[in-house]
Amino acid sequence: MKRWQAHLAVFFANLIYGANYSIAKTVTPLYIKPFGFIVLRTLSATILFWAAGNFFPAEELKRKDIKRFLGCALFGIAINQLMFFKGLSLTSPINAGLMMISNPIFVLLLAFFFLKENITWMRIIGIASGITGCIILILYGGRFSTVQSSSLGDVCILINAFSYAVYLIIVKPLMGKYHPVTIMKWTFLFGAMMVLPFGFKEFDDIQWSQFDNAIWMATAFVVIGSTFFAYLFNTMGLVTLSTSVVSIYIYLQPLLAAFFAIVLGKDTPHILHLIAALFIFTGVYLSIKPASRELRKSA
Repeated sequence: MKRWQAHLAVFFANLIYGANYSIAKTVTPLYIKPFGFIVLRTLSATILFWAAGNFFPAEELKRKDIKRFLGCALFGIAINQLMFFKGLSLTSPINAGLMMISNPIFVLLLAFFFLKENITWMRIIGIASGITGCIILILYGGRFSTVQSSSLGDVCILINAFSYAVYLIIVKPLMGKYHPVTIMKWTFLFGAMMVLPFGFKEFDDIQWSQFDNAIWMATAFVVIGSTFFAYLFNTMGLVTLSTSVVSIYIYLQPLLAAFFAIVLGKDTPHILHLIAALFIFTGVYLSIKPASRELRKSA
């Protein structure tokens, strides 16, 4: 795959994620409760990834890597998805999109503690700025949103971002051992088994007969688009691009989430969102700037 094609694939993945904040909210919690949606999503993605695995060379898991795959499933699928959909059912799409870009800050903190990466005063200031933006949304976001928004929902999205950061740290060693599709199909298989006990009741309660065409289309978008295709596009991008380059695209998500929320009439931006966004974007910029400089020097 050419570099421009890889960049285009990752862009479309984040475009799907940006739309997912508003489209998923048309379905949950009114038609499908959050945990039931996760069961539907993970089971469908597991089937699709295992089917896609037939087009790639078969790889057997090494015994010593099984615990790491279980960790990927726990943090990358179970906690990550359960908290995202629970949070999205309680907060606004714009709040959720802004909270998600705290993920690079969490990655930086975890890399410092577990990978022993250097942390500078610039990064410390960046972390403080990002945390300030998140606190603003948690404490005051619900007061100025035109749709349902709560501190609990924002906290769930924050846990979701932290969980995904843990997943990125855990999955990194596996990228050099297995094909990305192999990683995805096993991660989703283990993840589906983990979320089933939490969401089976809500999945069983789904009233499929109440779905109209719009709800069916929204459900299909979340299940197939934001799960299978988004993960697949990111995987395609990772074949050519570095993980750091792919992760940069997450900064588009709050902008895309806000765009789709406004177009679809799911939320309205407020000056508070702009203030929180400035703190969070500043925090992300200050956090990654030293790493970017070091990367250029080494190149």
